[in-house]
Amino acid sequence: MTHALKEAALPAFAIAAALLLFGVFVWFAGVSPGQTWVILFKGAFGDWFSWQNTLQRSAPLMLTALCVAIPARAGLVIIGGEGALVLGGLACAALPYAMPLPANIAGTVLLCVAGAVAGGLWIAFAGWLRQYRGINETISSLLLAYIAIGLFKHLVEGPLRDPASLNKPATHSLADGLGIGGIGGSDVHWGLVIGIVACLASGLWLRFTASGFSVRVVGGNPRTAQLVGLRANRLVLAACGLGGACAGVAGAVEVAAVHTNANAALIAGYGYSGILVSFIARHNPVAVIPVAILFGGFGAAGSLLQRRLGLPDASVLVLQGMAFVLILASEGLRMIDWKAMVRNRAPRATQPAPLAEKAAQ
Repeated sequence: MTHALKEAALPAFAIAAALLLFGVFVWFAGVSPGQTWVILFKGAFGDWFSWQNTLQRSAPLMLTALCVAIPARAGLVIIGGEGALVLGGLACAALPYAMPLPANIAGTVLLCVAGAVAGGLWIAFAGWLRQYRGINETISSLLLAYIAIGLFKHLVEGPLRDPASLNKPATHSLADGLGIGGIGGSDVHWGLVIGIVACLASGLWLRFTASGFSVRVVGGNPRTAQLVGLRANRLVLAACGLGGACAGVAGAVEVAAVHTNANAALIAGYGYSGILVSFIARHNPVAVIPVAILFGGFGAAGSLLQRRLGLPDASVLVLQGMAFVLILASEGLRMIDWKAMVRNRAPRATQPAPLAEKAAQ
């Protein structure tokens, strides 16, 4: 319990510091920091309507954060979740073009599977480039995200475009029976449950299974993994594939539960926000859940800040950027041995007089 509190202390302080800096930022814009903080949390968690918006935004954040967290446990820094998300959404919207689907839960599952396969293969390709061609996975996954977005726009605005979508190019809408509905008649769709289950299952897999332990060994000490005969390449590809599959499911859920088709609104930055969520959670899949809810709330409060205080809707992105920088800085502070530093700075006790001086006296 004490260890968990220590692990959560620095991220919590970093988020608090980001809120303070955001207060200074809006103060320069002529807005009261205290009023900003109140509206920020009111827009995120003030009433049931705010909670619905928050939880709806949290679902894709959980899944895209896993796209960073799972490969990170294998020692890779993957930041291309946005590409896996848009391809997952594209695969979900395009599957009815390729084959007839039953308009029931079985068809919905097939849509999510299509999204998972598309996202998983895309991120696994970044892992393959790292393991077999020595290409840095951070750079390759980011560049692959831009390629995925370009491919998405080409297909949505070209071969897969619905002729009825004039001003806003989009694919044909999914059949009513294929959509993902709300939980208990609310605006919170079942994608939230999918995200929570994925986080819990990933955490249990990494902690309590042999394959999950092997992934952590590969990420923690590659030399040890090599000495004990672990197949590092396969484990890395599996971790990347699972992470990409989660981001692909996020795209499929956004199409099936929110947009009903693939369009430019799917490129909403959830993949990039998932990077921040994963780093704050220290790549712990279970800790991703509360962090995603917190940042989903910040995203939901952006429109309220605009209406009440006249701040741009994108001002919450400034808050997220500040939080990301401070989280990275806090990781450096974590490596400092504070006890040793205090001991070195403490005044040293007076040394005893030499024996010769004592004899002379």
